[in-house]
Amino acid sequence: MLSRLNVRYCLLIGALALLILTGPATGTRAADKSVTPEIPPGLANYVNRPEPKFRWELRKKESVNGATIYDLGFVSQDWQSIVWEHQMQIYLPEGAAPAATMLLWNQGGTAGDGSIAFGMDLARRLKAPVAFLYGIPNQPLFDGKKEDTLIAETFVRYLETRDEAWPLLFPMVKSLVKAMDVLEAFTRQEWQHKLSGFVVSGASKRGWTTWLTAASDARVVGIVPMVIDTLNMREQTPYQLKSFGKYSDQIHDYTARGLVPMPDTPEAKKLWSMVDPWVYRAKITVPKLLINGNNDPYWTSDALNLYWDDLLGEKWVTYVPNAGHNLEQKFADGSRPSRERAVASLAAFVHSIARNKPFPKLRWNHSDAEGKARLTVDAQPAPVAARLWLARSPTRDFRLAQFQEQPLEVRAGQVVADVPRPTEGNVSFFAELDYEVDGLKHQLSTQLRIVEAGK
Repeated sequence: MLSRLNVRYCLLIGALALLILTGPATGTRAADKSVTPEIPPGLANYVNRPEPKFRWELRKKESVNGATIYDLGFVSQDWQSIVWEHQMQIYLPEGAAPAATMLLWNQGGTAGDGSIAFGMDLARRLKAPVAFLYGIPNQPLFDGKKEDTLIAETFVRYLETRDEAWPLLFPMVKSLVKAMDVLEAFTRQEWQHKLSGFVVSGASKRGWTTWLTAASDARVVGIVPMVIDTLNMREQTPYQLKSFGKYSDQIHDYTARGLVPMPDTPEAKKLWSMVDPWVYRAKITVPKLLINGNNDPYWTSDALNLYWDDLLGEKWVTYVPNAGHNLEQKFADGSRPSRERAVASLAAFVHSIARNKPFPKLRWNHSDAEGKARLTVDAQPAPVAARLWLARSPTRDFRLAQFQEQPLEVRAGQVVADVPRPTEGNVSFFAELDYEVDGLKHQLSTQLRIVEAGK
């Protein structure tokens, strides 16, 4: 089985497409500390309710080329009279050993060659078992609806019924909570090992689920939400309209159902507050690494600036340059696109949490000096190397822009970049720093800033 996967190693990182301490920055939205929204109880009520149908079993244990794959099945809940069933696999490479903390990755569908290869790769990098939870969400449902079409349908059903169990994110979160229950029981039974926490990760709506799981369960000790750059939703959609001139076609499922722009009704405002991780930020204080593509067609390139300053606890960001929603970096020389930046940063962060290795401390500031836009980064420890990624666009829409890199000098742990202000159009830029921890090379980024001509 693995020999077939090794031949198709190009699927290894490609599977990610299917799964999918800084200072304030001048030029970004100032954090609004004056208003702390009330956290609605709907999510907590749903997650904490009893689930009599919950059960799990080890269906198969398979040894493949020295590695072990544990295949588990479990029922997480009964949601709207639909029993949610899941496949979960644990990947244990030869020579790896359980740690106190385990990576829990969540995605849709069921295990396939690509996802197994991806899981094994992460486990080998971490030298520890990792768990992949599938079937997030259970789908198709309601006449074949999937993904965002399905989420939008459940949002509309909440607005029609006022039943707070309807938003699909709630059962998605509960699936992860019950998966942690399963993993705790499994590791005690199989390895006589006690887990003390989980680093949760996933991409797109599974990244959305990652945020809300951290707000729901104290066992989450770190999160890596990917390509869900839309926290603070009440500000994101108007800003997107201002930046693009229209809403992204990628959120058509929500605009077509009258969910975006947000209806000016108490019920709609409550709905969006129940599913916006920004509202739960006071509960999400664990270390967090956000991984985004800076050409993601779903969001504005600088969407992070609408919520970054509001996030509590240690936080980092990795931008994958010239990458869209699938985090696949494209190269100017025409070489094969790669998701290595995203996977390497994910592995390094999980390793730092699981092995209690400190992650770099970064502080940066976007400012203006001598007619130029200046970006100053202070880093401890100093990075191995640094560079500036910069792109130009006639408008604030950078989804099709090509970012080009320029080397930056590192002096005593400080990096400074001066960018001439554009005489026409717009320029977008951020800094990237290279690090290595226990042989795991990875990149960390600063916030991205857009500078308009004449401003």
